[in-house]
Amino acid sequence: MTVLGNPPGVDGDGALIRIGPPLLREESDVCLEGRALRARPLLVQQPGRSRRKPVEDFWFQPVDRLLDAVEHEGRTITEAVANRWHIRNCSSAHAEWAQEAARTFLAARDLEQAARAASGHPTTSPVRPRWVGGRKLNASDARGADQYERTAWGRQYASGDGALRELWIPSLGQVKADRPLPEVVAAAHVLATGLPARTPYLERSEPLPAPPPQPSRVRVLGVGLRDGSTAVLGDWEAEEVQRLFDVHVRDRMAKVTDGRGRSPGSDCVRCEALAGCRDIPHVPGLLGTPGAPRPRKRRSVSVSDLRAYRDCPARYHLTRVLKLRDGRLENEAIRRGRAVDTWLNACHGARPAVPCRGIPLPDSLPGLDETELPAARAMIRAHRGLCPLDGLPATERVEPQRRVAVYDTQADVVVIAACDVVYTDDGGVVIRETKTAAHRFGERRHLVETFPQLALAVLLLASGALGGDPRRSRVELEVLRPDGARLEELDPCDGPTLDQSRQVITELATGWAADETYAAEPAPDFDCSDCEAARWCSVGRSHLAADTAGETR
Repeated sequence: MTVLGNPPGVDGDGALIRIGPPLLREESDVCLEGRALRARPLLVQQPGRSRRKPVEDFWFQPVDRLLDAVEHEGRTITEAVANRWHIRNCSSAHAEWAQEAARTFLAARDLEQAARAASGHPTTSPVRPRWVGGRKLNASDARGADQYERTAWGRQYASGDGALRELWIPSLGQVKADRPLPEVVAAAHVLATGLPARTPYLERSEPLPAPPPQPSRVRVLGVGLRDGSTAVLGDWEAEEVQRLFDVHVRDRMAKVTDGRGRSPGSDCVRCEALAGCRDIPHVPGLLGTPGAPRPRKRRSVSVSDLRAYRDCPARYHLTRVLKLRDGRLENEAIRRGRAVDTWLNACHGARPAVPCRGIPLPDSLPGLDETELPAARAMIRAHRGLCPLDGLPATERVEPQRRVAVYDTQADVVVIAACDVVYTDDGGVVIRETKTAAHRFGERRHLVETFPQLALAVLLLASGALGGDPRRSRVELEVLRPDGARLEELDPCDGPTLDQSRQVITELATGWAADETYAAEPAPDFDCSDCEAARWCSVGRSHLAADTAGETR
């Protein structure tokens, strides 16, 4: 337990420590020091950076406003929806989804509360002031902290006598009934011990006067906004919550608070220390764009994001930023590709490393039935002759599914690349991308256009962002088909390859970097029926209706 010194370019009050359940998640690319910094919310980048959001980027924000109008202001859902203030700064499709989600949430609440009343249990009513747990110290402790706060996210409710408190945590699709126990217990502990408080932006929380009595029981529920499904995630007496907190949460909170060591990844985009951090490679101009014309909130982007934007800006914003999807089933090709990737990743990640030719073919694969298995097995069999571990010395490093994060300082964007395999080879670094296909693909010179991930990989290796000698490095594309396989190599130091890769990424990123509206403008070759968010998009529905009318003529 030591004081976390302010990283370069960061200033402010580090004496407040505030932790919510999301900080407790154990993710593969977590940055320990980045999380410790996020737990000190009054430490901010200096000079300051823009927080402006041209379009709302949090999926639940308009739903929250609509529910506030109904539950705290006495409006009907129809009246709430009619007030444009509740959906301000939202795209029309986001607003349409939010109205649907709010109605689904309220209907789920009504059903659950009616069932409780019928079984003789107390019902609950909405509570507006946020409950905040924690304590204020008389003097700074060994961490340099003088105030600890614990928060929980969701909709709050309590019984009339205050003896029961509830937290409803929404999920985008079906109810998420398998939330990790430490997250649920951390939320429950806030309900059991917290006081109603004001928490202004970039300020300490202040308890409201005359707090109500503490509850004797708390419940944490999940609710799915697609179908109204609900699940009780936790239902405990207050004393039991304290015991569970001591067992499952206390040490994990201390680990977050005291985290040291940096690991570039998804945490970087929210990190106040990013500008001065040298653990993430800084590659100005990686995207080939000057950045947004007006200052805005820092963003992250992947090639998959840019491809979705190329298909339609609205599709990118709805499905990649807001994560709004209609829940349709994936087709066989996608499921087969995922199953093959999962098997290969497990084999490539095993230690000691064993080339795939020495591993028996699987008798089954997750998500595939007996009729779909033979094609996947044939692809794995074809991979055996191209496995990157075959003949690779044991001294070389092999990292399957490595997430690479690079900071384009010129665009103020964290660029994320999820590489199938990254491995070292005789002083160089190799990025291997594996694709599954049912048919052959086109000529070699079009590879970086057909697969822009390869273009980004070329730029990453050429910049030295992954280390190694670029002259000994290469990008590999492995294509697996049921009837065979093909391996192509790209040299990041080859002039034409490098130029073409820059052109591909710049063309993909230029419109995205400047866009502030994400209008529904499908590309000529994009079929709106392939969009998982078309049901909430008026333009998408018009395209689908026109296609249907054309088919019936």
